[in-house]
Amino acid sequence: MKRHFFHVVVASAIGSAVCLQLCAQTAKAGIDNDAAAASATVKVQRPLNEYLIGPDDILAINVWKEPEISRTLPVRPDGNISLPLVGDLRASGRTPMQLQKEIKDQLVEYLSNPEVTVLVQEAKSHKFNIIGEVEKPGSYVMGGPMTVLDAIAMAGGLREFARSTKIYVLRTNADGSRVRLPFNYKEVLKGSNLRADVQLQPHDTIVVP
Repeated sequence: MKRHFFHVVVASAIGSAVCLQLCAQTAKAGIDNDAAAASATVKVQRPLNEYLIGPDDILAINVWKEPEISRTLPVRPDGNISLPLVGDLRASGRTPMQLQKEIKDQLVEYLSNPEVTVLVQEAKSHKFNIIGEVEKPGSYVMGGPMTVLDAIAMAGGLREFARSTKIYVLRTNADGSRVRLPFNYKEVLKGSNLRADVQLQPHDTIVVP
């Protein structure tokens, strides 16, 4: 009887140890998954100081205590802007911080320790296109982070005979290559394929057959 009791105790202890080990592994996996998800979220978001200025963007340029130089102006189609004392400067393809530094470096020749700030007042260069079976196809300005679902809503929604499971996004990479990203409207609405609702990038084209 004692021997039997001893076996039960040992088995129980082993079972408890195994359970603890499995729990620890499960918790670690959960933490790893959470960390991976957080990492993915961070990768999707683009820091504001990395915004690339483009043609038609409206810039607010302020030079402290120099109102005759400070002004709000659009980026010309050639990608340049013009400022007193500085003349023409390339703005397109630069971040606000890069342009700010360039203006400051140019003004040092005329002013003592100039303080310059550059803000994108209106981001008109970041646009996407949506064509096909939507109520209002066309080109739209991205006022902030947008997904495919947001874009379809902005375009007035799908038309009656739109092939909602065959929608796709055409995206041009930096090297000139193009990729096609499928988007199943019905699955995204059901919540079964939320990964397909990707964040749009400037100049993406959404095709709704």
